[in-house]
Amino acid sequence: MMQLVIISGRSGSGISSALRVLEDAGMTCIDNLPIGLLVHLVSAQSNAGKRYAVTIDTRSNLDQLSNFPQVLKQLKQGCKSVQVIFLDARDDILLRRFSETRRKHPLSSTAIDLKAAIAKESELLQPIYDLADQVIETSGLSLHELRNLIQKWVTGAEHLGMAIQFQSFGFKRGVPAEADFIFDARCLPNPYWQADLKHSSGLDENVEAFLQAEPLVLEMLEDITLYLQKWLPHFAASNRSYITVAIGCTGGQHRSVYLCKQLAARFSAEHTSVLVRHRDLTLAGPSG
Repeated sequence: MMQLVIISGRSGSGISSALRVLEDAGMTCIDNLPIGLLVHLVSAQSNAGKRYAVTIDTRSNLDQLSNFPQVLKQLKQGCKSVQVIFLDARDDILLRRFSETRRKHPLSSTAIDLKAAIAKESELLQPIYDLADQVIETSGLSLHELRNLIQKWVTGAEHLGMAIQFQSFGFKRGVPAEADFIFDARCLPNPYWQADLKHSSGLDENVEAFLQAEPLVLEMLEDITLYLQKWLPHFAASNRSYITVAIGCTGGQHRSVYLCKQLAARFSAEHTSVLVRHRDLTLAGPSG
């Protein structure tokens, strides 16, 4: 059965942030969808069992907003699960947000100032507001609190969980720009200098046996584990949806690969989404 979540509200109230929450939850998200296309979307996907979230606002729907009640009635005939969420904030809060970000309100022009545009938008969106299943007042909400509310009402979960990626890399080719944590394994014994291990990798049993026999390797593995066990829950609590933990050695072939493999195995027992990427594993050249 198809699930459809419609997010609307006045500009500056957090619509884009709400849509990103649902994208993180695995829903197919469409921003700024014309109201006239909603019925076509449901007709095409009603039997597909997919989960869609769309935003409806004043950027491209000025001439269609008054038709929303009729469109919603049609949608509910073709889709058993339709939810409308309306985000709003006080006028003074919206004025401040636009002033701080220097964004242009979609209804403002040389003839309409920001204050008038905010008031006009409220009138235009009234048909959606009147039919909303949930109205969220975001004036006093932090971004994290808004995300929690969206998660709870749409997914039924307090937290969506956080994906963790363990990425090995070689310092000789640069530090990954996307890394949130970086640990340096170049101080550890290097299998590269063992003739029978030089052309193997941290995924091979012979390299694994070599590194497991080294006390320093086990100490670093334990220290990184304890550090992440302490701090990852704090990042998850602040609604981070993705964390990249990068482990580097000289060439990204042996020590960093082994550590990432071991860490992924440890954290997979506690986290539902653990990924492993070995950035430089297949690259040729001196390594470690």
